[in-house]
Amino acid sequence: MIGLNRVKTWVLIAALGGLFVLIGGAVGGQQGMVAALAIALVFNFSMYWFSDKIAIASTRSKPVTEQEYPQLYRIVRELAEANRMPMPRIHVSEMDQPNAFATGRNPQHAAVSVTRGILRLLDERELRGVLAHELSHVANRDILIGSIAAAIGMSITFLARMALWFGHGDNRNNPYGAFGLIFAWILAPLAAAIIQMAVSRSREYQADESGAILSGDPDALASALRKLEAGAKQVPVPASVSPAEAHLFIVNPFRGRQASMSLASLFSTHPPTEARVARLQEIGEQLR
Repeated sequence: MIGLNRVKTWVLIAALGGLFVLIGGAVGGQQGMVAALAIALVFNFSMYWFSDKIAIASTRSKPVTEQEYPQLYRIVRELAEANRMPMPRIHVSEMDQPNAFATGRNPQHAAVSVTRGILRLLDERELRGVLAHELSHVANRDILIGSIAAAIGMSITFLARMALWFGHGDNRNNPYGAFGLIFAWILAPLAAAIIQMAVSRSREYQADESGAILSGDPDALASALRKLEAGAKQVPVPASVSPAEAHLFIVNPFRGRQASMSLASLFSTHPPTEARVARLQEIGEQLR
């Protein structure tokens, strides 16, 4: 199942790339397409390189010592050793909302942050499942994959805006006519956003599966997800956290619940919790 998720992720990224090429043709000319891609790559490379610092600052997470949080350090150390990765930096956020995230461009520059809310809500077994999920994000290079998807998606948005301002009139480079401009301006950014969210959901599924195998306890992660979803409904998100950072967390802090079979689910950064739990239960059956 993990291999299938990886294939799905790269198929979605390839779809983003194909959409980018189509938009370039609709706008007309390769120079604008290349310029948009260059701008997006520079921006997202910076986000990728400094992702850990940005996420830590926005959530007001602070580094903690092993003397302060011995249990947290012990769990992370055991999981990191089992996953053959360096010990990440450990932070704790003052957020009351129960949540957690991991960030960093590679395992050598990784950081894990948990909120005070999650430390109060979960027992040790559930916390271990959550931390295994987060370390799997780092091991699976999800920051890099997310940056690639974001770069292409942003490029498509740039090109759509170019179509709006420069695509009208007698544009001989546009082989698709007026329909091509409408597609570039309205439909393409929408399609890009849907694909980007699908990439994010695919990475969450894979982190669930990788984390369940790493911890050897899928039921603990399933139990944690149920508690975290309920907890996210009750506690507001701090103003310092933006919706653009929702994909970092193990559950979406801005929704508190996940749409299942609705149009809104297409724009969700996370799969429905019930679907995640069902997959974890399947993994549990396979491991038993």
